[in-house]
Amino acid sequence: MMLNKLLLLLCLGGSGFAKEPPDADCVVLHLKFVKCTWNRYGNVTVNYTFNSWFEGEDARACEMYLTNNSIKTGCIQPYGDKNNRFRTFHMQLVHGNDTFPKTADLKSKVKLNPPTNLTVQNGSDWNLWFYWNQTFAWCVQNEVRYRTNYKKWDTNTVNRGKLNYCINLPSSRSRYELQVRSRFHEACGASGWSDWSETVMWGSNTGPESDQGMVVWITVYVLAPVILILMVVLLLRYERFRIIFIRVVPKPYLNSIGERSNQPWPQLSKVFKEGFKANYHEQPCPVREYRQVSQ
Repeated sequence: MMLNKLLLLLCLGGSGFAKEPPDADCVVLHLKFVKCTWNRYGNVTVNYTFNSWFEGEDARACEMYLTNNSIKTGCIQPYGDKNNRFRTFHMQLVHGNDTFPKTADLKSKVKLNPPTNLTVQNGSDWNLWFYWNQTFAWCVQNEVRYRTNYKKWDTNTVNRGKLNYCINLPSSRSRYELQVRSRFHEACGASGWSDWSETVMWGSNTGPESDQGMVVWITVYVLAPVILILMVVLLLRYERFRIIFIRVVPKPYLNSIGERSNQPWPQLSKVFKEGFKANYHEQPCPVREYRQVSQ
C-alpha cells in the first residue's frame, strides 16, 4: 500500500516538473517567407532545431534562425508556391531526443507588405486623387485613412482591386495626410492587415489653425496700437475738462403784488445765505473827465 502511494507521488511530482514544450507561431510574409517564432513568453533556455514543410512536401531544415542572446527564438523559411497557404503547415522543434510537432493553418496568417509609391494629384475634376502600388492588386482589398490639419484620422475601405482614392473638393487652405494598408480579400482567402504605408501629404496648413494664428497676429500688431492711441486721446481730452457740481440757485421770493421781497429766503441754507454777504469794503474814488494838458 505504501509502495503504491510512493509511486503515485513520484508520478505526480514528475508531471509537475516536466518541461512545457515551446509554442511556435507562424506568419506568411508577403507570400515570400514563412516566419515562425517560439519564444513568445521568453521562457526558452535551450537551442531547438526547427524543421517545417507544407502538406505534400519533404521536411526542410531552417535556413535562417532568429536569435536573442545566443538563443534561437525563431526561423525564416522560403514560402514556395503561392497557393501553399491553403495547405496544412507542419513544423517540428527538436532538442536532443525530444521532438515537439505542431500543425497550423496559414490561410489567414498572411501579412502583406504595405503599399508603395504613394502619389497625390489634383485632378481636372477639382478632386484630390491618391494612387499607390500593391503586388497582388487583383485580389487585395485596401483601407485608406486620412486626416486634415492634424485632426482625427478618417478611415475608409476601398473596393477589391482598386488602387486609388478620391477626396471630393479639397480645401486649398488645408493640409491632407493619407496612409494605406492592404490585406487579401475574403474571395481570395481573407488575411490580416498589413502595416500602414508611409504618409503622403498635400496642401499647406493654412486652415483653422492658421486662421487662429492670424487672429492672434491681427490682435497683437494691429488692434493693440489702435487701442493704445484711443486711450491716449481720451486721457488728453478729458484732462482739459473738469466736472464741477454747482448748486441750483433758487428763484427770489416774490410777494403778492409781484415785487421782490426783502424778506429772507426761507428755503436757503444758512451756509448758502452767508455766501451772499459782502466780506470786503471799497473806498470811494473821485472820477473826472480826461483832458489833455499842454507841455
